[in-house]
Amino acid sequence: MPSAYIMEWQQFNNKLTELGYSSNDREFIERAFSFAKKAHEGQKRASGEPYFIHAAAVGMYVAELKLDTHAVAAALLHDVIEDCGISRQDIARVFDDETAFLVEGTSKLGKVRYHGIQRKIESLRKMFLAVAQDVRVALIKLADRLHNMQTIKYIRPDKQKRIAIETLEIYAPIAYRLGIGTIKGELEDLAFPIVHPDEYMWVRQQTERRVPEGEHYLREQVKPVLEEMLSVEDVTPVLIDFRKKHLYSLWKKLLRYDMDFARITDLLAMRIVVENIEDCYQTLGIIHQLWKPLPGRIKDYIALPKPNGYRSLHTTVFCIGNKVTEFQIRTRDMHREAESGIAAHWAYTETDKPRQGSMVEQHMAWVHKLSDWQKEMSSSKDEQEFLESLKIDFFKDRIFVLTPKGEVIDLPVGATLVDFAYAIHSDIGDHMTGAKVNGKLAPFDRELISGETVDILTQKNRKPNTEWLMFVKTSIAKNRIRAAVRKESPDYLLTETARRQKKIYCQFTITVRDRVGLLKDITAIFSAFRINIQHLAINTKNKTYPEIAVSAQLRDTKQAESLVTRIKNIRGVEEVSFKS
Repeated sequence: MPSAYIMEWQQFNNKLTELGYSSNDREFIERAFSFAKKAHEGQKRASGEPYFIHAAAVGMYVAELKLDTHAVAAALLHDVIEDCGISRQDIARVFDDETAFLVEGTSKLGKVRYHGIQRKIESLRKMFLAVAQDVRVALIKLADRLHNMQTIKYIRPDKQKRIAIETLEIYAPIAYRLGIGTIKGELEDLAFPIVHPDEYMWVRQQTERRVPEGEHYLREQVKPVLEEMLSVEDVTPVLIDFRKKHLYSLWKKLLRYDMDFARITDLLAMRIVVENIEDCYQTLGIIHQLWKPLPGRIKDYIALPKPNGYRSLHTTVFCIGNKVTEFQIRTRDMHREAESGIAAHWAYTETDKPRQGSMVEQHMAWVHKLSDWQKEMSSSKDEQEFLESLKIDFFKDRIFVLTPKGEVIDLPVGATLVDFAYAIHSDIGDHMTGAKVNGKLAPFDRELISGETVDILTQKNRKPNTEWLMFVKTSIAKNRIRAAVRKESPDYLLTETARRQKKIYCQFTITVRDRVGLLKDITAIFSAFRINIQHLAINTKNKTYPEIAVSAQLRDTKQAESLVTRIKNIRGVEEVSFKS
């Protein structure tokens, strides 16, 4: 992404030339540049800077994604309808219908504001419609949001938080599903300190303590050994560097690992870019010759790409000095796809045809699934349930699981065998009697892992069990189970309503180094969250590190995760975990 804002055409033009835009492309884009600059003349941003700085920044972000000339022009013009009183017809007359369509589409997305659940759902539906109609509209909107987040400090705090929450819940997940890792990561890290300031500061401080040593280790010790061995084996890498995990992504992972940094093995990862797929696998073999791999930590995302199209080989090894180190291996094309996602396949030829249409379709498959999902959920009267289901079904991290015939089923992390059965077909879920994972029988509530092969066993006379609702994750599974049970039990709706009104019961285990006032500090956190502690016990078998057990009813697991992060910040607290 551009490091400096561009106001003059000469600077913009030079950058376009570097990015490979032809003279005809640049001539068309220059007209949009001049038109937008004149339209926004005299307008100021909250920072006091000329408004056109924003339009130019969004235009350059879209150019750096290497979209076609219409998309870059539309990015420059994206606010002229809403802010300058210029009509779609005006844009079509001066430029063309395609540019006008993209500008109008982006402008319509901007008209929805984030107030309450109803507005939130409307925002999501409009964004999904835009993605389905023309993904370039969504890409322009992502670029627009990125620059707005980069300059968010100039607006009032309450508006900052509203925009940051919207960014985490809508824009970053859509960037992820479109495979645009750079925008997804930056959006999350820009929103993180606004939405979770205390958690952000803790993660940042912990990271700053660890990263310099890790970078020195990879650069000065690991890289020279790897370069020498690749040379011996006649593999010429395009690039060897390392990447640092984004702070928000790191925090989410820490929440899964009880805030234990010792369990994070990919804070820094060595990244190797090579010429072709054969070199990828040869490099993997060389790394395993040098260092022993950790069992179960080799991931082949080339043979089985992630649902958002991500491809790479990952392996974690006991490296120099027995340090656990992650390596990522990919080709140039895979690297570009990992950074730019669907935009990497949207490079246009002179005839304005996508070069890799089938790859675009692969990236867009989830949009078609989303359309079916919305029809499935259209009868839901519970707006909060609709939103939470959407987050789980489409925005949570994904896994891919195989049928016995090799078909890939895309599911959210944490999905069970019953979720898998209903993802294949409702009849299979309704008549499920058992399941085999990799050839072995497994319980219905077993959570699935990427790459596993699942065979569902069925019988015609079997029916769904209400207990399945206690562990299934996807809304499709929940809806189908409820529908089947409702036929058998007329009182089901009453019992289901009562169940939803219940809070979750959580038990926290806090390992501490004892000190005066520690218990008071811990209970103060619960008080700050307005949570009533139902039971508290102290286990002093280990006098150096006693354990404090706290039980309470919470709203949901998200609230429990927030508590864990806050408690972890207390001086003297060593470890925190919870179970619900």
